[in-house]
Amino acid sequence: MVISPTVRGRFAPTPSGYLHVGNALTALLAWLQVRQQNGTFILRIEDLDDKRLHPKYIAALFEDLHWLGIDWDEGPESGGPFSPYHQKDRTHLYHAAFEELKNRGLLYPCFCSRKQLRAFAVAPHGVTSEGPAYSGKCRYLSEEERLRKATDKTPSWRFILPDTPMAFDDLVYGKQTFAAGAGGDFVVCRADEVFGYQLAVVIDDAAMGVTHVLRGNDLLDSTPRQLCLYQALGLTPPSFAHVPLIYASNGERLAKRNGQMPLRSMRKEGLRPQHLIGYLAWLTGLLVKPEPIELLELIKEFDVRKIVRHRIVLPVNWSETLMKSG
Repeated sequence: MVISPTVRGRFAPTPSGYLHVGNALTALLAWLQVRQQNGTFILRIEDLDDKRLHPKYIAALFEDLHWLGIDWDEGPESGGPFSPYHQKDRTHLYHAAFEELKNRGLLYPCFCSRKQLRAFAVAPHGVTSEGPAYSGKCRYLSEEERLRKATDKTPSWRFILPDTPMAFDDLVYGKQTFAAGAGGDFVVCRADEVFGYQLAVVIDDAAMGVTHVLRGNDLLDSTPRQLCLYQALGLTPPSFAHVPLIYASNGERLAKRNGQMPLRSMRKEGLRPQHLIGYLAWLTGLLVKPEPIELLELIKEFDVRKIVRHRIVLPVNWSETLMKSG
């Protein structure tokens, strides 16, 4: 395969649990988007907050991706020109960007309590998962007030959102428009000096030359924040495609932390990857019926315009049916 010098995409999981079918779907679609354009596919591990992570999940991640047939041109196992490919080893880059933003007056210290900031994690989550928008309580503190508060508490640091609306074209959901300040000023560095997801993902994607980002639609409302950071740092943003999430039959969103339908269990029970790939391709609109297919054969069927926009809900006993067929 001739690798395109212009198309670069990535899959960037957080190893906080075993991959489930929802993660597999995102990985498959991101891989297909890049491979169809003969581009470079990157695997990056988003492991900034190592208190939530475990090495066994990273090992299982590699196994699950290999089982599906997903390979990567750059990443933890294969290296590449933009290594390292673990975020925990790239903090010097985030620190440099943080200092640039701070020196330009685009950040301010926030002294809100840990309880108030609990929702602002470094793992990727959409803005709606954070709860009410940040009020800007600390944005307008005087320098005297900041110095006084700093004697009692180490602050986190927030990025000042511009007072203008933000719009972008999503390859799946079309034109997206967000009001000025949507979600409120956001944390780019926690009080414990762990950098936030929004800053880290922008710096990594820009540094690695990523041109195409395909990810779950729970991050759709995070995109304006990231575009603001791209603009503030003078970086070129990639194109974005957000794809539907998968929900269990009871309407509950699949989550690694709940151990729901991990791939490792399904493959250990004998499921063939072709059956799962075909089923997921059918659910997302790439195939007209759920039939087994090799991943390489699916490349020619991929079209981002085919991807459904509605919530994907798994039928009751879907995994048992799939296991019997596989």
